[in-house]
Amino acid sequence: MTENTFFYLGLSLLMIHEMDAIRCKEWRILPGLSMLSDRLGHIVFMFAHIPILFFIFWQLVQNSDLESFIKSFDIFMIIHLGLHILFLKHRNNEFKDWISWTIIIGIGLCGTIDLVI
Repeated sequence: MTENTFFYLGLSLLMIHEMDAIRCKEWRILPGLSMLSDRLGHIVFMFAHIPILFFIFWQLVQNSDLESFIKSFDIFMIIHLGLHILFLKHRNNEFKDWISWTIIIGIGLCGTIDLVI
């Protein structure tokens, strides 16, 4: 296995999760975005991911300390799982099926494994 395989797998799962997050209307459970109308929340949620993804890809290509970025992102992937567990009982949470949770748990596991290995 190549170095940081689990990081890249976790990143791939996170990108798929963001597609699933649109299906599950994740903006309805996020502080701030949940106050917006459904249409505006959807638009803001989608367009907010452009700079986020740009930042991630930029860091992967341009960062002189790639290992620090990867380790920080591993920690983010673990925290992301914790946040989904924290919001599990939220009334607007639509992440209920095994597919969503396989992806969400997979992200956290990948971050954990990459940190440990």
